[in-house]
Amino acid sequence: MNYFLMVVVALAIIAFSILGAYVWMFRTLDWINRRTIRDAFFNLPLAERRALRLQIQKKARWLRLLITPLTKLGIRIPVVEFEGTKVPGICPKDAMAYARDYQPEDADIFVATQMKCGTTWMQQIVYQIITKGEGGFSDDGHRHMNALSPWIESVGSVSLPDAPLVEGRRIVKTHLGTELCPYSDKAKYIYVVRHPVACLASAKDFVSKLMGPMAPQKNDFEGWFCSDDMWWGTWASHAEGWWQWSQDKDNVLFVHYEQLLEHPESEIQRIAEFLDVELNEQQLANAVEKSSYRYMKENDHYFEMSAPTPMDVGGLSFFVKGSSDRANDVSEEVRQRVNRFCAEELKGARYPVTQFYPDVM
Repeated sequence: MNYFLMVVVALAIIAFSILGAYVWMFRTLDWINRRTIRDAFFNLPLAERRALRLQIQKKARWLRLLITPLTKLGIRIPVVEFEGTKVPGICPKDAMAYARDYQPEDADIFVATQMKCGTTWMQQIVYQIITKGEGGFSDDGHRHMNALSPWIESVGSVSLPDAPLVEGRRIVKTHLGTELCPYSDKAKYIYVVRHPVACLASAKDFVSKLMGPMAPQKNDFEGWFCSDDMWWGTWASHAEGWWQWSQDKDNVLFVHYEQLLEHPESEIQRIAEFLDVELNEQQLANAVEKSSYRYMKENDHYFEMSAPTPMDVGGLSFFVKGSSDRANDVSEEVRQRVNRFCAEELKGARYPVTQFYPDVM
């Protein structure tokens, strides 16, 4: 066999090996998707969830070797654009259209936030309020928050039609701004806002954990956050829209993350009154305890915000700090630039940002 033929054979073997590897990759991605879409993962018993997570983690080691080179070509997290709003691929257009067109019912309690502003925390608070501090997760009952509370515009949780009622009520998660969020005066809406720089810091950790090298790189996060590319809209437009709703509609409650963190008892009591639920002293204490950072951190297997992904780098809990000082996790220069961007967007807005976050202005 001459040298030229040997090279051709070697290249053919390499090409077929690479092709075979990528065929395996796509089949494995499909396998993972079928086992994690909707509540396929979250509705499993805890031991089976842990076993499946380990299976996916083992496969993910090889998947990352194949996917990482693709990121050098500029491939990043799939993004969907729906009526001018950009969202991650986990929110496909049909799910977005379903959310927009949904007619809310009396039973619905919407927990709305921009991403990483206390969504899961508020879901747990509402769950504890409507169960009067008795809500819990187990293999024999509600198995996970995402098997209980539907994320209406996403395929990352139980679907809304399949979601169970809790004491006759349904806890609906959404990140939609008011321009797309379905509204009815029959439902209740609770919106949680967090300091924009803290929101940026938490979003960076979260997206980096789930998507690894497919996530925006460190220097890109600020540009992404301070632009119309930000998922579900910019922080300022999100807060302004929901503030207007809270001022004009009696069934919308506006909550500040930092106040909830500083005064959990009084804020949870305020939320309970908004939901027309009476809590005695012990029930309130139970609700406060079960929605505490310590309790949720110790039981984080019931509050994972996402099923395992092929790019999940692991080693980072979804509960990073649970504090009001996440803004200190970024540099002073970044804080100033993010604050200036939000201040510019809030010029002429009704949301009194100087009252709650004076440093922004």
